[in-house]
Amino acid sequence: MPARSLLETWRAEESAPFSGWDFSRLDGRVVEDQPPWPYLDVVRDALAGVRSLLDLGTGGGEVLSELRDAFPPRVVATEAWAPNVVVARARLGPLGVEVVPYEATETSAKLRFDDRSFDVVISRHEAYEATEVARVLADRGRFVTQQVHAQSLAELRGLFGEPVPFPHVTADGLCSELRDAGLVIDRAEEWHGTMTFRDVGAIVYFLKNVPWEAPGFSVARDLAVLERLQRRIERDGALGFANGSLIIVAHKP
Repeated sequence: MPARSLLETWRAEESAPFSGWDFSRLDGRVVEDQPPWPYLDVVRDALAGVRSLLDLGTGGGEVLSELRDAFPPRVVATEAWAPNVVVARARLGPLGVEVVPYEATETSAKLRFDDRSFDVVISRHEAYEATEVARVLADRGRFVTQQVHAQSLAELRGLFGEPVPFPHVTADGLCSELRDAGLVIDRAEEWHGTMTFRDVGAIVYFLKNVPWEAPGFSVARDLAVLERLQRRIERDGALGFANGSLIIVAHKP
């Protein structure tokens, strides 16, 4: 059993508030290598001269708002988590963005938009259905997606007995789906780096708010694993786990 102060620290991280997609609580405590492509620049290139944009899974609108200098006349964002919808509307509404609630995990459900509605569709770390992306894209429209690679943090998940949750999320797997949906792949890259945690409390906060990494995670349930991680961090000073990303740019003929 860890010292009471340490256990209380982990419980505090577990119960700490979280909204939007704001991990600023982990600033200085988690260091994550970044892929070589600047995602926002890739999207800006796709937005040149277009009239409409759809952002799938905008979170609290944090990333989309950074593109406001390149917004086309019509910008729409979807978001699956109800608390984030409120945050996103507060941030994006003044920028003229419509935020539409949508349950991204219901992949059999259609997007609530007409065929050929958008010149550009983007998805950063959000689930999507390839056939729906193709349907709502205008002819010659472009799709840009950045995703967390299937093997990212596989070692960390394994410590909690979790398998790879989305094994198809590789450049090859997603490109195959998009081609089957009728899109043409213009760019596909994978990258691998490291995500380093400087304290176990940071892992607690991260796993609590990224629940697909270790479903059902809690300090009470996984105390033995956290104790082992604490011993490792006392020995090594930090905990590094392999992570990875991929980016795909495609278009509709």
